[in-house]
Amino acid sequence: MPPMSNLIYPRSPRETMAGWSYLPRYVDKIRLHLAGQLHADYQENLGKGFDALWLKHAGVTHEQMLEVVKHAVIDGQVCDWVRQNVHKTEAEKLAHREDLLSRPLANDPKANERFKLRKQESGLSDRHDITNFVDYIDADEKRL
Repeated sequence: MPPMSNLIYPRSPRETMAGWSYLPRYVDKIRLHLAGQLHADYQENLGKGFDALWLKHAGVTHEQMLEVVKHAVIDGQVCDWVRQNVHKTEAEKLAHREDLLSRPLANDPKANERFKLRKQESGLSDRHDITNFVDYIDADEKRL
């Protein structure tokens, strides 16, 4: 991703809220979108990709989350809504985290090719410590 002074990065996919990995990043993306500040590089995948992976595991829709975040002033309100409306066990939340950290899946040649290409485009091909898309996101956004 090109460095831009007006680019606001969402939180790391590793951060958690209500026991869910990735949720704070998704909330940040929605807040930036609602404020008209979500960078174009993120807009295409809003509600898709890892956002959709979280939605699938949580059993809620993107439209529901848009409404929740739109009416929440602080993260605590989003967290409360998730705790009250998303009834998943700690094991299910852990399964989501493991799923997130396993991407690209070993048996998905297209995703592996996309992963390799993203690393090349970002000048990270020589970073062998970047083994999944979460690592890539953190490195691309200058956290790793």
